[in-house]
Amino acid sequence: MIVEGKNAVKELVKAGRTIDKICVQKGDKMAEALALQAKSRGAKAVFCSRENLDKLSPSGKHQGVVAYTTDFTYSDLDDILAVADEGRLVVILDGVEDPHNLGSILRSAECLGAAGVVIGKHRAVAVNDTVIKTSCGASEYVKVARVTNINDVIRDLKDLFFKVYAMDMDGAELATADLSGDVALVLGAEGKGVSALTKKLCDGSVRIPMTGQIASMNVSVAAGVGMYEFVRQKGAKK
Repeated sequence: MIVEGKNAVKELVKAGRTIDKICVQKGDKMAEALALQAKSRGAKAVFCSRENLDKLSPSGKHQGVVAYTTDFTYSDLDDILAVADEGRLVVILDGVEDPHNLGSILRSAECLGAAGVVIGKHRAVAVNDTVIKTSCGASEYVKVARVTNINDVIRDLKDLFFKVYAMDMDGAELATADLSGDVALVLGAEGKGVSALTKKLCDGSVRIPMTGQIASMNVSVAAGVGMYEFVRQKGAKK
C-alpha cells in the first residue's frame, strides 16, 4: 500500500506500522526527519527530487513524502466491543463508497472517541491509501471491522443492549434521542441513505434539523454531528 502526505505518514510511524520504504523530498526538513524516524524502525529511506516524487505519487499531492507500507489490518467486532468505557459509540456505515468520506469519518471517530467503525465487505469502500491520507493518520487509532453483513452486526449489538439509531431525514430530531449508554449510529450510502431493511432493524431514526435550501448533508459531516451529539449528551450526564 502506498501512503502519502506528512500527517498520514507521521501517524503510521508513530503507531508502529511496518514501513518497507519511505521516499522523501531532499531539503524538506520535516520530510527528512520522518525518513530518519522510519529508518530507525527498519524502513529503507530514499531521498528524492520533487519531480521523482511526483512520478511515485498516485495523487500528485504527496507533500514531500511517499511511503510503502503493509496493508491495513482490520479488527473484529469483539475488538471494538472490548473498549472499556462507560457508554460506547459504534458507527456503522451502510454502503459508503467514497474513500474521502470514510477517511473523514475515521478522523471524526478518533477525535470524538468512538469505540470503532463497522463497514461492509460488499459494495462499500475498503480502507485504502486515500482513506488513510484523508483521515490524517486517524485510521491507525480507530478500530475498523469489515463484515459480510452489517444487519447481523446490528442484531448482535441489540442483543448486547445497544441503542441503534439510523440517521435518516424522516427521523426524530437528533437532540431529542436518548444517546445514553451504549449506542450505535447507522449512516447510509451517498445518495441512497440507509437501506429499508437496515432501517427497520434499528430501534429508531434520528435526523439533523436543517434550515437551508439543501435538504441533506454529506455523510461524513452527518456522522460528525451525530458523534458530537453522543459526546455532548454523555458529558451533560456526568
